[in-house]
Amino acid sequence: MSNTTAPLPDHITLTEGYSGRLDGRLTGERWTVGPARLTKISVGEMDNNVYLVESVETGDVLLIDAANDAPQLISHLREHAPTVKEVLTTHMHADHWIGLAETVEALGLTTIASPGDAGSIDVPTDRHVSHGDHVTVGDVRLEVIGLRGHTPDGIALLLRTDEGTHLFSGDSLFPGGPGKTGSPEEFAQLMDDLETRVFAVLDDDVVVHPGHGDDTSVGAERPHLAEWRDRGW
Repeated sequence: MSNTTAPLPDHITLTEGYSGRLDGRLTGERWTVGPARLTKISVGEMDNNVYLVESVETGDVLLIDAANDAPQLISHLREHAPTVKEVLTTHMHADHWIGLAETVEALGLTTIASPGDAGSIDVPTDRHVSHGDHVTVGDVRLEVIGLRGHTPDGIALLLRTDEGTHLFSGDSLFPGGPGKTGSPEEFAQLMDDLETRVFAVLDDDVVVHPGHGDDTSVGAERPHLAEWRDRGW
């Protein structure tokens, strides 16, 4: 048996349409919902999800989490999203910003992060956003939702449209539960924020796009809140 690792593809394979499930590393899907064109791309050995939110009307683009595979990501952005101007990092864990410095340098992007996590991101933050703020992408407006616990000041982005609502949850909410926390106090904080800022205010049909792996929905996860509390993770 050979121990040779297969070479990394030199480009991201992108398909049109949406399933919520990506077929391996450096693959992606692109689809349109209301005024926004959304792209989900899997990068890196940890199956990190990178997202693009583009205004169909103006062409402005926001990159969410320049997580890894920077050369391929930069090439993809230059070809498919040349008007990208900003990149938002959802939280301070390095697997979500490994590709940030190279991408920012190559494309001249403005960086966005929360004030509490920005100091642990190895790229200076140009703009801080917190719970209740908004990020605009042309005529598209994204709501910032603070979800503390996985990290001290993690943030999610909420896109509301007439054709559906989408939550980019970082590592704070996955299919099957909240993101990993380091103490009972951090777990309680994350559950409190999820219950009051997500499940108490969003409908069941809201699609959740996490920082790794497959998508889910608020409705699919809602019945398990008490179970998560009881198990403590």
